[in-house]
Amino acid sequence: MAGTILALAGGVGGAKLARGLADVLEPGRLTVAVNTGDDFEHMGLPISPDLDTVMYTLAGRANKETGWGVADETWSFMEAIGDLGGETWFRLGDRDLATHVMRRRILDAGKTLSEATDALAGALGIRHRIVPMSDRPVRTVVETDEGPLPFQDYFVRRRCEPRVAAFRFEGIEAAAPSPGLSAALSDPDLGAVVICPSNPYVSVAPIVGIPTVAEFIDARDVPVVAVSPIVGGRAVKGPAAKMMAELGAEISALGIAQHYGTRIDGLAIDEVDAGFAPDIEALGVAVRVAPTVMRSEEDSRTLARETLAFADGLR
Repeated sequence: MAGTILALAGGVGGAKLARGLADVLEPGRLTVAVNTGDDFEHMGLPISPDLDTVMYTLAGRANKETGWGVADETWSFMEAIGDLGGETWFRLGDRDLATHVMRRRILDAGKTLSEATDALAGALGIRHRIVPMSDRPVRTVVETDEGPLPFQDYFVRRRCEPRVAAFRFEGIEAAAPSPGLSAALSDPDLGAVVICPSNPYVSVAPIVGIPTVAEFIDARDVPVVAVSPIVGGRAVKGPAAKMMAELGAEISALGIAQHYGTRIDGLAIDEVDAGFAPDIEALGVAVRVAPTVMRSEEDSRTLARETLAFADGLR
């Protein structure tokens, strides 16, 4: 496929497809814009979970056992924090901790989150551009049957147990795309936007909710294709299916198509969900049936090629 590619990602599934795209595209052709609605400050450190997951995955350092953090991790820091009576509900591994400390130092020097991300990704040897969705803070709040909860309290501390009623993205109206995301959107060579198989409610929604990004998608002249994070009626990773159920959405590839609606031109769905293709196409959304579960790096590359070919066919 000719031109550059903008991928929107957050979390493990998004990071895996981003890795596949990075493997099959030449440096300079891919920008991965990452959700920062999950970001928060913990123990005085700026934590960017989705940015870090994407960075570690593209650098080949992701912890495949946990799905987050760094491979070959140790936990002496958290053990010491626990011994001193500190909070241990959000676990920071020793190697992961270095990332947050360095991000703190860069930000305290007056740099932006984009500049911090460039420095960290460069140090990890990543050849493609990873950018935060915005340098301004946007914070996801989960409205639950127990009241509003900051995202990490809901996701980690409460393990997604409260029932979801809605989501708010504090600061979204004032947020501007990061310079890297703005550059990708305005690139005259942009060939397609790929929405990775990330949680549509809390990973993708904050990115496309930024007013300038929403305006671009509404007026787009390049294809926007998404990959369904729901396979066989279940989320490949994370709480997306639980959220869909509690919000009254159908837990299927069709439910994902209904959620995205006119914001996408095409949806890649897994082979086990091929039966949903006619109903999805009836919504005006093109369908690509492909193996979408990424169990290996080769799976990620295969899905990346399928997704790029799909987008190319919709240009």
